[in-house]
Amino acid sequence: MASQEQTSRTPDLEHVVRELASWERPSASEGERRAAAWIAERLRELGVDQVRIEEEPAHGGYWLPLGLLSAISGVAALVGGRVLRALVGAVAALGIWDELGLHRGVWTRHFARRRTTSNVVAELGSRDAATCVVVIAHHDAAHSGAVFDPTVTHALARRFPHVLDRMRWWPRIMGLVFAGPILVALGRRRLGAALCFGSAAAFADIGRSEVVPGANDNLSGVAALIGVADSLVRRPPEDVRVILLSAGAEESFEEGSQAFLRRHRDELDAHRTRVIAIDSVGSPRLILVEGEGMLKHTEYDRPLKDTIERAADQAGVPIIREHWLSFGSDALAGIRAGYPSALVASFDEFKLPANYHWPTDVPDNVDFGTISEAATVIDGAVRLLGDSA
Repeated sequence: MASQEQTSRTPDLEHVVRELASWERPSASEGERRAAAWIAERLRELGVDQVRIEEEPAHGGYWLPLGLLSAISGVAALVGGRVLRALVGAVAALGIWDELGLHRGVWTRHFARRRTTSNVVAELGSRDAATCVVVIAHHDAAHSGAVFDPTVTHALARRFPHVLDRMRWWPRIMGLVFAGPILVALGRRRLGAALCFGSAAAFADIGRSEVVPGANDNLSGVAALIGVADSLVRRPPEDVRVILLSAGAEESFEEGSQAFLRRHRDELDAHRTRVIAIDSVGSPRLILVEGEGMLKHTEYDRPLKDTIERAADQAGVPIIREHWLSFGSDALAGIRAGYPSALVASFDEFKLPANYHWPTDVPDNVDFGTISEAATVIDGAVRLLGDSA
C-alpha cells in the first residue's frame, strides 16, 4: 500500500507522464530532444544543481539493421550457391546476435545512418563518494507494429491460466529472427528463407507503424526518476554519488545508455558503481526482474537485487521476484559495460508490461500508484547502497 507521502506526490508524477506523452518522441528525433530539454528543466526546478544534456550518435531504429540482415539472408537462400548461402547466413546471424545481445554494435555503429540522441544527465553527491549509483530511465517512445498486437497473447493467457501461473518468462520470439539466417547457413533453404522474409516483413511493418505515446514504456520510468530526484534533493544521502540518467534511443537497443556508459567508463569505477534501470513501472504490479535476454538469459547482479528487495520491504512496498525479461532494457547495457546491474519494472495480469508498444499506452492506462512505489523503492535502495559502502 502506498504511503501518504507517496500518494501526495502522485499528481506531480502524473503531470510528467501526461505532458511528455502529448509529444511524439521516436528515438533520436526532434521530439526526443524536446523531451530531454523538458526533463532537464524539471530536474533543475527540483534543485538538482548538476544537470546537462549529452548528445550521442544513434541510428534510432533497430528494425532497419535487423530487417536488412534478415532480408539479405532470405535472398541468399533463394538465389545463392551453397558457399554463398553459408557465408551470408553466418555473417547475418552473427550481426543479429551482436545486436540482440548488445555486444559490440558493429553493424549499427559503423554502417547504419547516424542521427543524434539526447541523454539527460543529473548528478548529486560527491564524485569522491565510496559508492556511485547510476539510475536509468528512458524518454523516447517505440514504434508499434502488428507483432505487438496483444489480442492473441491475451486470449492464450485467458485460455490457459494454469500455464500462465507457472510461467516465469514469455517465449523469446527474437530467437526466430536469429534462427532464419542460421538455417540458411546450414542449408535449410525453404524454412530459413521463410523465417528470414517473415522477420523482414515484421521489421518493415514496425518501421512504418505509428509511434506510441509511451506512457508506461517509459514515461513511467521518467516520472519515477524525477520522484527519486525530488527525494534525494530534500534529504541528501551520505557518501554516495547518484547519477540520474534519462536516456534517449532506448527503443533502438539501448543506444543512449550504451553511449553514456562508453563516454564515462574512465570515471565510473566498476568496483564502486551500480546500475539500476527503471522501465515500464506503470502496470499494476511492481516487479524486480531476475535477468533478461532476447536470445539467452543473463542474470542481473544478485546482491544488488537483494538490496532493492530489502528497500521494498523496509518501505512496505510489495515487489515480485522470480520473473525474467525476454526483451531488452538499459540494465543489460550496464552489464555489458561491466557494472553490477538490475531492473525494476512492472507487469499486468498477463505478466507483461501493460500496453507494450501499442497505441493504448496512454496516460489514462497508467497506474500512477505503482510509479510512486517504484520511486520509493529506488530511493531506498540508493540509501542502502550508500550505507553499505
